[in-house]
Amino acid sequence: MEILKVEGISKHFGGVVAVENFSMLQGDNEITGIIGPNGAGKTTVFNLITGATSVDQGTILFMGREITRLPAHRRADLGIARTFQNIRLFRNLTVLDNMKVAHDMKVRYTLWEEMLRLPRVYKQEKSIDEKARHFLAYLGLESFAHQKPQNLPYGIQRRLELARTLMTDPRILLLDEPAAGLNPHEVRGLMDTIRKIQQENALTIVIVEHHMELIMNICSLIHVLDFGKKIAEGEPEAIKKNEQVLQAYLGEEV
Repeated sequence: MEILKVEGISKHFGGVVAVENFSMLQGDNEITGIIGPNGAGKTTVFNLITGATSVDQGTILFMGREITRLPAHRRADLGIARTFQNIRLFRNLTVLDNMKVAHDMKVRYTLWEEMLRLPRVYKQEKSIDEKARHFLAYLGLESFAHQKPQNLPYGIQRRLELARTLMTDPRILLLDEPAAGLNPHEVRGLMDTIRKIQQENALTIVIVEHHMELIMNICSLIHVLDFGKKIAEGEPEAIKKNEQVLQAYLGEEV
């Protein structure tokens, strides 16, 4: 069953073609990769899917519903979550509070109820705290709950980003270069973490990444972009041998 269907989306910034006629079908409960040289349009694809950037043309369907013109917060409510190339954690909040903030969009009490500190507020806050602690423990972060993110190793901050996405009850995760800045040991740990999240939570995951070891080892399908256009699509072994892909990366005829 397909969970995400992208049909012929394009985005131009002035005279610059960022993405041109890109399409993909994303199966449910699968891990897929999007790769390509720098500037190929990978992150723009994520921005178009999540609503951070509007499409010039084309359509996007999520779980059978067209979301092409929905604002970003509505798409997040439907279950589309993402991380970013640059870590976006709240530096002045604790790890635990970073987790809780991710759930704020789903609170079901009013500002008036919060000001009066009514019982419903206490009940929901207790539930959010328990949920945050659960996912911290799930990814081995419980010992960092009361620390500030900037005081933690980079690899731990990346794992916290993943944990925070789970607070939004996603159906699909879009991970934008999750291995950026990680050493080889941390990358292998990240691969295990992504597999664990996908398998144990029945999630669909799409990864934009330059780290080929990660992409080739955990993705069942790979899309390749170059100058905003898709030049190849297939299983990892086929992509490794694709001459057009090799040419795009090496910059010369193969």
